[in-house]
Amino acid sequence: MRVVILGASRFGEAIADTLIDAKHEVVLIDRDRERLEELAERMDCGMIEGDGTLPTILEEAYRDDNDTFIAVTNASEQNILAALVARSIGYARVIPQILTRELMRVCRQLDLRDVINPHATVAQSILEALQDQVALDHETELQNQLRLKRVHIPENCEGKTLASLDLPPSARAIARIRGDDECLVDDDTELAHGDYVLIALSCDDLDDLDKAFDKSSEGDEA
Repeated sequence: MRVVILGASRFGEAIADTLIDAKHEVVLIDRDRERLEELAERMDCGMIEGDGTLPTILEEAYRDDNDTFIAVTNASEQNILAALVARSIGYARVIPQILTRELMRVCRQLDLRDVINPHATVAQSILEALQDQVALDHETELQNQLRLKRVHIPENCEGKTLASLDLPPSARAIARIRGDDECLVDDDTELAHGDYVLIALSCDDLDDLDKAFDKSSEGDEA
């Protein structure tokens, strides 16, 4: 299957890696040339620089009516527009990421049924865990390939954002816990010493997650 992904963020990168490992053909679209060049050094997939909401760009990535299109930029409106354009071109399936809850109703009205809504999914999982009185351990098994890790934020990460941390490619930060306050996070979420962050990641990257925080600490001491 050929899958075209709009958005070369860590999320888009993780989706591409998973699909490539499963022997699917992948094309990544992003406006950031440097980001695409960085990923091209290690990823075996197509790369297109440009605005993924434009028909010319999506037509360039399109091969036939079996293609799937996934839009995972950080702008819900852009993902909706790109999905509609992709559908008009002939993509068999379009899957936009929606971060703004109010736009879910718009997606239903536009008959965009395959929607990624990570905040709602994670919030529901947390609610079910709390209702079932399930304690989240420091390292909790999700499936055979994934772990949910509760990471304590050290003093050297005070004031940093999640985007500034050198996390492994598969790592997805889910929630920040600060005392009794819990919130879902994005790349701009600011951290403080003493916070805990819930991070889902591949089992293979557990050591790299620990090293990421050790590396930050070494850099501050230098």
